[in-house]
Amino acid sequence: MNHALNSKMEKKRKRLLECALDLFSEKGYINTPVREIIDRSGYGTGTFYKYFNNKEDVLKTLLSNFFEEIVYNVNYYYLKESDHYVRFIETKRVILDVYARNEQLSDICSRAAGISDSIDQCLKEFDDDFLKFTSKNIQYGIRNGSFKDLPVMPIAHATLAIIKYAVFRWVVTKEISKEEMFDMVISFHQSLLIGLAKGKCLENMLNE
Repeated sequence: MNHALNSKMEKKRKRLLECALDLFSEKGYINTPVREIIDRSGYGTGTFYKYFNNKEDVLKTLLSNFFEEIVYNVNYYYLKESDHYVRFIETKRVILDVYARNEQLSDICSRAAGISDSIDQCLKEFDDDFLKFTSKNIQYGIRNGSFKDLPVMPIAHATLAIIKYAVFRWVVTKEISKEEMFDMVISFHQSLLIGLAKGKCLENMLNE
């Protein structure tokens, strides 16, 4: 009984999030009132407020779920791949795959800064987590002799910046295609890896 009830509740919550995502994408966050989310979902006002405090709470949930998916996929990839050189390149592809699968969320995420202090904090927490696991992987490579002993944080910040820039040009300004977004980020990190790598020929791997 409890399992069936929880499943039904999760279905309603998911429906509300999906409707909000569609409306935020169609009309923009600012121009989407809670009433329209409720009407599109087909549920009552009480159902909405059972799961969310307000529209901002919905957006925070969407962004948090999106960021959790990115972190989960990167951590899962780390479990499968131990080569530091391959990790350095391919984790960026893993991250971009999540953006590419979630075009609406990528667009909303790229425009979300400045909506509110709470949303900005949500964005900052993801950036901090991203910088943490990126720098941790590089530091691990330095300790194991794969990477040169260079300052780590500037590299981590450059990684975050190029991903945000490429996603923005793909999904917001539409200056580049999805494929060009991947090429921009991967080629940048291939060039970066040439300067970072220590004691191993990378030519064959980069040409694969």
